[in-house]
Amino acid sequence: MNPFAIVKRVNFKHILKGILLGMGRPLFIVPTIKATKDCIKISTTHYGKLHHKNGPANAFRHALWNYLIAKRCLKWNKKESTVSDWAKKVTDWHEEAFPNKALAKAMDLHNNAVGRFIFETNSEKSEEEVISILQKMTLESVKLEENTNLSPLKDQLVTPLLMTKQGL
Repeated sequence: MNPFAIVKRVNFKHILKGILLGMGRPLFIVPTIKATKDCIKISTTHYGKLHHKNGPANAFRHALWNYLIAKRCLKWNKKESTVSDWAKKVTDWHEEAFPNKALAKAMDLHNNAVGRFIFETNSEKSEEEVISILQKMTLESVKLEENTNLSPLKDQLVTPLLMTKQGL
């Protein structure tokens, strides 16, 4: 997608917040952009265009995105908590700048957190190993409804109940 088309979708307040966020960790900008591009490429390779819908493939993409951002930024800062916090800030900003329906947003935020959890518990593993872990988790993703309590599912991907008939 054209970067200018993306910027046109975001209001000025969120653009400013994004700039300020990047200024706080300038060394993380390039690895974050690369992680984002690679995440889309990997998700498309494994799930085609389904990762753009609110289903298991989307859960995979959100978790992988957070994992990749943290993993790639770890080369610039060896403190896992710092890069994990950065991944949270960037992806929370994204969810705020590109609003979604309540259930989709809750699932995206949850799956983002799962990606960071996977990073924190598997930081020594290769990206290929983590992709395999996330693919398995995708197959086992928990289908939920609007009022499901997400807190006990901190290590599981979630998808909307209605998407189960459409598969991955």
